[in-house]
Amino acid sequence: MVVFLGTVLMWIMLPTNTYREHWFPSIWAKSSTSTFFGYQGYTMLMFTFPVLFIACLGCVYLHLGNESIEPRVGKNGVERKKGLAMWKRPVLVSGPLGIVSWTELAFFVMFIALLVWSFATDLRISFLDIERTGPMDGDKMWEAKLERSGLWLGSVGNIALALLFFPVTRVSSVLPLFGLTSEASIKYHIWLGHIVMVLFTTHGLVYILYWALTHRISEMVKWQKTEISNVAGEISLLAGLGLWATTFPRVRRKMFELFFYTHYLYILFMLFFVFHVSFYYSCIMLPGFYLFLVDRFLRLLQSRGCARLVSARVLPCDTVELNFSKTPGLEYTPASIMFINVPSLSKLQWHPFTISSNSNLEKDKLSIIIKNEGAWSKKLYQILSSPSPPDRLEISVEGPYGPTPTQFLRYEKLVMVSGGSGVTPFISIIREFIFMSTAFKSMTPKLTLICAFKNSSELTMLDLVLPISGTPSDLSNLQLQIEAYVTREKEATTQSPKQARAVWFKPSLLDEPLYAILGPSGWLWLGAIISVSFVMFLILIGIITRYYIYPIDPKQNEFPITVRAVLNILVMCVCIVIVASTAFVWNKRTNAKEAKQIKHLNGSAGVHSPDSGLYNAERELESLPHQSLVQATNLHFGERPDLKKMLFECKESSVGVLVCGPKKMRHEVAAICSSGLAKNLHFESISFSW
Repeated sequence: MVVFLGTVLMWIMLPTNTYREHWFPSIWAKSSTSTFFGYQGYTMLMFTFPVLFIACLGCVYLHLGNESIEPRVGKNGVERKKGLAMWKRPVLVSGPLGIVSWTELAFFVMFIALLVWSFATDLRISFLDIERTGPMDGDKMWEAKLERSGLWLGSVGNIALALLFFPVTRVSSVLPLFGLTSEASIKYHIWLGHIVMVLFTTHGLVYILYWALTHRISEMVKWQKTEISNVAGEISLLAGLGLWATTFPRVRRKMFELFFYTHYLYILFMLFFVFHVSFYYSCIMLPGFYLFLVDRFLRLLQSRGCARLVSARVLPCDTVELNFSKTPGLEYTPASIMFINVPSLSKLQWHPFTISSNSNLEKDKLSIIIKNEGAWSKKLYQILSSPSPPDRLEISVEGPYGPTPTQFLRYEKLVMVSGGSGVTPFISIIREFIFMSTAFKSMTPKLTLICAFKNSSELTMLDLVLPISGTPSDLSNLQLQIEAYVTREKEATTQSPKQARAVWFKPSLLDEPLYAILGPSGWLWLGAIISVSFVMFLILIGIITRYYIYPIDPKQNEFPITVRAVLNILVMCVCIVIVASTAFVWNKRTNAKEAKQIKHLNGSAGVHSPDSGLYNAERELESLPHQSLVQATNLHFGERPDLKKMLFECKESSVGVLVCGPKKMRHEVAAICSSGLAKNLHFESISFSW
């Protein structure tokens, strides 16, 4: 926290005369004269090191926090401070920002204030310097001020760029320190992306206007050797504009593949941005991008293998459940997601799906639910529901990724509102409470599941609430009430419901059970990867600077900035690859022992017979005592849930409200919780689809 507050103070003071005339000269004299790092030593010390230090220390903090296995319950866990609850209450429920709490709005306003403060202060000081010393290069006064305006627009854009990659780093030790997850932070990435592109686009247009008005349009095609490269900046901006054009909701939803593929333009955007401003200046935005590169490479290593897909269940509601084999050491929290890729459908497309299983109840299996709602999922459903499904389906995975351990026990009652396939994250949450109520004999909150379906066939998704194995004989220890609404049917159908169909696969010997990529001590390994790779980067780049660049350019003003940038990027990537690969291989050897045991139990060829234990565990679904679940379910036909009435009828002192479903439903629930008419309602957003 001390380092974080110091970093924030530095950003605030950066454009002031106090920093420029007093702080900067002292820091620059001590950090930029080294023959090992040169002038980029200043930016690495002031901007890169503090954030990476927070990330590494955060890894240790999160590892120590995970050692507490039994959840903390009791009176102190249920009560919430009224002030904190107010700050988490939604204040905006519609509009361009989506559902926004008071806390999010406060930080958003403070961030915009920082941008305005930095731009206005830099501009004021620059204009005073121009008026005092006069314009340079024969420019008129207003032309010089126009050029400085474009310069500081780009500088302010770099502040937003410094934060852009934090929300999309899926395994992040920084976000959990602030109570955030990557899934829930996607909207921050979208906000920052729009701000970055607006500022950088305006920056580019102002310079083009300046060059045109001063008859220097030839500046657009110059690639300076030791100064700012205009061509590199233009290429970076064009790549960013191509990426930005496909991020708007209408384009993203209707042409997802186009959005997905053009997003890889971020590689060109970042590469030529570094060429444009030099690696020295890029160190300001380097920490977030560095952590993203570490995470991205670990995901690449994980996705290279094939997951061991054991079986699938095809439900009559155009929904399929995929069951993967996993090692007991792989643990995840409720409402986690996993990205999967099916090469036979598309080698490039990765799609996130909610995990419905529970790592506490199902030690050797992980399940995800896929609803037939798009072209990709339609192809997958057609393959699995065909009369002759394939014997093996090759699937690569990334994840699972999930929130930090849930704090749902602090509520007296938990209300979960879902629409259609939005019920899937609540399945894992209910299973978690089943485990808590039996394993720890703890008093769990009252649970109410309000789910809306279009057709009665979708009611079969409620069968997934109970796990296939390890289920208690009833739900007497759990206070569960399910209110199911079928909106497009007036009454229950008299036809016998279709049964779910099981599909069994014959995994290859090369298929591996899912495992934690960095083992049970994943946070410590991540901290080691970040720290060791960065130290290795500093050592190698120090040697290159001292014994290669310094002999050529002792004054550090003649060596090509593009070559220096390429060397820094190359060394940085090599260090990340070496250290992350070493950690991955080391943990894979440990995981291989558990994987071999699982393969041995399932048969050397991976073929399931009707006599195999896993087969029987799946077949037991039809004979499970569902009486408790049926008694806990109320069916309503031909109507929609009156959410306002149902939520206001909750009289408990502390009620957590979760919603996952269509945008209209999310906004309706958020509006009810933020109305202030019921102060006991606390909105908890778990959906990253805003």
